[in-house]
Amino acid sequence: MAPSHLSVREMREDEKPLVLEMLKAGVKDTENRVALHALTRPPALLLLAAASSGLRFVLASFALALLLPVFLAVAAVKLGLRARWGSLPPPGGLGGPWVAVRGSGDVCGVLALAPGTNAGDGARVTRLSVSRWHRRRGVGRRLLAFAEARARAWAGGMGEPRARLVVPVAVAAWGVAGMLEGCGYQAEGGWGCLGYTLVREFSKDL
Repeated sequence: MAPSHLSVREMREDEKPLVLEMLKAGVKDTENRVALHALTRPPALLLLAAASSGLRFVLASFALALLLPVFLAVAAVKLGLRARWGSLPPPGGLGGPWVAVRGSGDVCGVLALAPGTNAGDGARVTRLSVSRWHRRRGVGRRLLAFAEARARAWAGGMGEPRARLVVPVAVAAWGVAGMLEGCGYQAEGGWGCLGYTLVREFSKDL
């Protein structure tokens, strides 16, 4: 499917359940990648081993003492991601949420945007998810190009000093990071825990 066969428009209310399922699948994949990356860092492994050793004196089950810290750590990572990303952001000054649609009307991707926290921060991509059945077909690039156009129009309408777009990417999502770098984005920071970055932020002046 070539990008020219795609159109991007605002999500209709009847499409919301489908879009939420698409986002849920994308967030689940991201959470699993981030949790695996976080829990295989040396400090995390050391903490898990220490917690497991301590629990052996409290719990009668060796397996439970081994698995309980891992379960709690994975849950904490996932809750942290959801606290930052939430579910589907409400429409804002940038409009949307937006969906990528094939000519037949098949929704294959979703995009949500929000203004930056401070003046001059530009716009942020708060959601960019592609259905697993339509990946590697240009849908992500089409949505990114649309996001850039919306960010430019919004910055001009708001009298912002510059048009800028920021895209957060899970550190384990190498394919997305490569796509952004190929489109002229640069990594400018991010957030994580235990001194390790879990989500990187890419930005581009438009």
